[in-house]
Amino acid sequence: MNEAIKRYYKFFTKGLWEIDTGSLSPLRGFIVRSARLVHVLAKQLDEGQLSMRAMSLVYTTLLSLVPLLAVSFSVLKAFGVHNQVRPILQRFLAPLGPKGDEVTMRVVEFVGNMKVGVLGSVGLALLIYTVVSLIYKVESSFNHIWRVKNPRSIARRFTEYMSMLLVGPILAFSAMGLTAAFMSSAFVDWLRGFGPVGAAFYMFHGLLPYIITCAGFTLAYTIIPSARVKLRPALAGGLFAGIIWEVTGWGFAQFVVTSAKYSAIYSGFAILVMFMLWVYISWLILLAGASVSFYHQFPQYLLLADETPSLSNRLRERLAFSVMYLTGQAYHSGGPPWTLDTLVERLAVPIEPLRDTLDMLERKGLLMTSGEDPPAYLPGRDMETIQLAEILATVRTAGERLQAAARTAAPLPDVEIIAEGMERAMSGTLTGRTLRDLVLTGGHGSPATSASPTGGVKV
Repeated sequence: MNEAIKRYYKFFTKGLWEIDTGSLSPLRGFIVRSARLVHVLAKQLDEGQLSMRAMSLVYTTLLSLVPLLAVSFSVLKAFGVHNQVRPILQRFLAPLGPKGDEVTMRVVEFVGNMKVGVLGSVGLALLIYTVVSLIYKVESSFNHIWRVKNPRSIARRFTEYMSMLLVGPILAFSAMGLTAAFMSSAFVDWLRGFGPVGAAFYMFHGLLPYIITCAGFTLAYTIIPSARVKLRPALAGGLFAGIIWEVTGWGFAQFVVTSAKYSAIYSGFAILVMFMLWVYISWLILLAGASVSFYHQFPQYLLLADETPSLSNRLRERLAFSVMYLTGQAYHSGGPPWTLDTLVERLAVPIEPLRDTLDMLERKGLLMTSGEDPPAYLPGRDMETIQLAEILATVRTAGERLQAAARTAAPLPDVEIIAEGMERAMSGTLTGRTLRDLVLTGGHGSPATSASPTGGVKV
């Protein structure tokens, strides 16, 4: 038994990451990638990052649940559909069983008695701040998962949050109303009695809660992160989180039914403990689905047993030349400029070392960004003035502190001779060559093959 455990442990910690999925069949490749994804998610849960953020969101939820419902209630009341808040809350708290209905009744009653108009300007500002803080914490958790270094600006955050609070409930309940109206229409009644179509329709009706839940998670993964999330990764995360949430809700309901001893221990606080536990599980599922979306969009991270990607000096130099070549070639040919996402896809590298390289080249003026969203990368100046030796020096001296090194270490003559010889050799190879030369003639003095974000040669 111990030997078997050791073999499985060695496979999941080392052997799994050495498999070349490109040489496997589509089914086996999918199984290997799924096993890597499960391993990475389990590692994240074990390290506690997702758990800590989920617990933080539970605390914020307790503070902002009533204000959030009050704002949504006020917006929906203007359209006469405020009574729809109760069914939504009941569905979310359904795993709590009969106690979920009790919590729903008390929360809705509290929200209904809440008079926003008598709060005053300060009270209203605190109400909105409490609600916005919940959205901000969710966005921060998503940005952590998506490795976002530059989140939304304060102005953009405020406008998008307010739009989400004011327009979001209207769109959500409008979609639900249209769905309910369609399901009760005469056409649907006719379909239900139409043989095999009716049976398929009943099956669809049973799957409708799963579809709505998955659609909600997919929408959250699309609009909340400060990163551009593609539809397929968002849908993958939405399907994962939606199915897990529905299945976990059923399991949690069974747990609540058979947990009479917790009521004996916690007495009147038992329902509060169950409520907090269910909210924690829900947030944990939401964050796990966001991780699935991230790894689906950036599968390069599933090639790493260690989630902290790092490049050697040699690969950093090659990556810098590759970035400058691609951006210079796209600019020279008038093709679509490269963005962070298209560069990640083209060069097949993790997003973090690529972003660091782009920032390093931009600080030195070798690259510049456009004002578009997402920003595109262009040569920082005329390509005839960008020396290849300058690109190499930018990478090799990044983060270097010459004065501090001179004070702490005395030069060794024999080592200096070797280092100076290496510098002369590299300078001799790159002297006089510019980015324009690389773009037009390539590395062998012949015209370079065209490259663009939709295809090209790999440097």
